This record gives sequence, structure tokens and C-alpha cells, in this order.
Amino acid sequence: MYIISITVILLNIWSFAYNREDLSLDNEQRPQNERLNSVKCQKQQNEIMEKNNYKTIMIKRVLMNSDTPSAKEIDSSMNNAGVTYNNIDVANWPGFNYNPIVKFRIAYSKSELYIQYTVKERDLKAVFGKDSESQPYKDSCCEFFVVPEPGKGYYNLELNCIGKGTFAYRCGDEKVRFTDEVLSKIRRYSSLGSEPFGIVKGDEKDLKEWNLIVAIPYNVFCKAQMNPVSGTTIKANFYKCGDEMPQKHYFSWNPILTPKPNFHTPDYFGLLIFE
Repeated sequence: MYIISITVILLNIWSFAYNREDLSLDNEQRPQNERLNSVKCQKQQNEIMEKNNYKTIMIKRVLMNSDTPSAKEIDSSMNNAGVTYNNIDVANWPGFNYNPIVKFRIAYSKSELYIQYTVKERDLKAVFGKDSESQPYKDSCCEFFVVPEPGKGYYNLELNCIGKGTFAYRCGDEKVRFTDEVLSKIRRYSSLGSEPFGIVKGDEKDLKEWNLIVAIPYNVFCKAQMNPVSGTTIKANFYKCGDEMPQKHYFSWNPILTPKPNFHTPDYFGLLIFE
């Protein structure tokens, strides 16, 4: 995997922004409303014509021996394929001087998308111990936002350091927070285990390290389809945050040019290209 900077030439089919807010599952969404939301979403995207440099990652395909590989197999397959790490180190907003060391790498197979985060930070926080009603962005948190289809909305997967969190979708007025049944299909393997432990404070001379591997099956992308065909380009961004950490912080992989912290900004997503 490697990173290059390019000038985006198809920005008129991408980008719309939203503020963070609680989501609720709407099981009664009608096809007509979905079409209207898609049209509204496309209109919002077409209105934004940003001229900027966007980071790009070529996503390597990895071979797995099973349909639901373990953390060890995912890590080994990424190593064998030469999948490299990328930094989540862009400090977009002044006033947040804390600098954790955060990296991620991403790969895909015929049935799943794989993300591996490695984090070194002064303090650890894991208050939320289950997905239901969790607010992982208040803990030590890593996030993945992605637009898999032009003209459609974006998904956001937010997980704390023990892998507990939320999976949601937004486009226009449509806002869906998926149930635990859907989220349970996303396998999460944390080096810190899966039990909440509150806050563990440290110091800059003794950074605490943790690792989180995430396996996302393509069938959870039910609102906008993930189509991992070689040469396909999607938009995404990766984040590290901690809204209620002792040292509040907000970092991204691709830069965000907004005056205040806001991760819900698809116009500033980078590019992922399936190898």
C-alpha cells in the first residue's frame, strides 16, 4: 500500500457535510423517500467544487484461508501482502495540542474489508462496554467514514479502544443507526480485550499502546453498496478522537478545512482505490 497526493478531478460527484448527532433506525423508509434522499444528496454533492489535494491509498487484496479469518490471520495476511501503515496525524484545528501516535492500514478480500489501527497515547479510556447506546467518541476512539457509491450517503463506524461502538449511515434527511444485530456482523479484535475499564492515566514518557483489527463484511453496507472491484475508487477518511478524554483531541488522515471540529465532512474525504 502506498500514499500519493493527487488533485481530485471528479469532485462534483462527491461531498456533503453533517454535524454529529444521535441517530435512530428507521425501518419504515419507503423506496420513494430513498430516491428523494438520493437526489437531494447528489444535489448537495454537486454544489461543492473544492479544489484541493486529496490523499490516496491503493487498497491491496489479501488472500484468506477462511470466510471469517481471525485477528492473527488478518494481521499475517496483511504482512505477507506488504500492506503498509498510514498516519492519522493531521491536526486540523488549533487548541488541541495533544498528539497521540496513530496509524492504520487497510486491505480487502473477496468478502470483507479489513482495517488495523495501532495507537500509542498517554491515557486510555473505555467506559462504554457494549454497542447499544454507546458513545465511543467520548472514549479512546478510532473512526472510519466511507462513501462507497457516488450519489449516495456515507457510513460511519466509530469504535472505542475495546472495539465497542456504533455503525450508521447518512444521506440527506435519511439517518440510520444500525442495530446491534447488524453491528455484531462486524468483527472486532482489540489487544485490550473487550471489557470496559474506565480511565487509565499515564504520562508522555510511558505511552500506552493498543491495537484494533476490524473485519467488515460487505453485506452490512445495505444502503449504499460496497463494490470492491479492481480499479474502483471510493472516498473515505480515518480519525482518532477522544471528546471526553483527559486530553481532548481530533485528528484525521485526510485534512479537513472547517473552522470547528467536524468529522462529518465527506467533501474532505480522501480516495481509496481497490488494487
